[in-house]
Amino acid sequence: MRFSSKQDIEAPLDFVWKEITDFEHFERMAVRRGAEVERIDHLKRPAAGMGWRLRFAYKGKPRKVLLRIAEMSPNAALDLDFDSPSVAGGIRLELLELAPKRTRISLAADTRPKTIAARLVIQSLRLVKGRTQRKLDGQMGKFAKMIEERWLERAG
Repeated sequence: MRFSSKQDIEAPLDFVWKEITDFEHFERMAVRRGAEVERIDHLKRPAAGMGWRLRFAYKGKPRKVLLRIAEMSPNAALDLDFDSPSVAGGIRLELLELAPKRTRISLAADTRPKTIAARLVIQSLRLVKGRTQRKLDGQMGKFAKMIEERWLERAG
């Protein structure tokens, strides 16, 4: 199943790129929300091959996900692959400079079930795709607002 969302951010492209590739910040956010995060590479800087093993509870069950950077095009795109026992897929984030201080971020996520149970969950998401899309758009909006606020703190 494929999901996508776009948001415009009132911040320069370079700043938005630095924010979406601040993986240490995302690691801390995940830990604060109760996840266990383990780096599985030895890279010093963000690059293809960087990866994490995540463990967290979702809907009352423990989950495990392996997340890796598949490809990075600085100031343009970031491709992530994820794999779990029941679902696999990819996420693509693309940046487009609309103006010197305005950037569009586009997200496309593709999920593929690996088990019958996951196939049923994804099928049920198709039935409520409108609600799922609104949730994704809301989360992308919050993410965009967080980046804008961080830009205003630095610029102001």
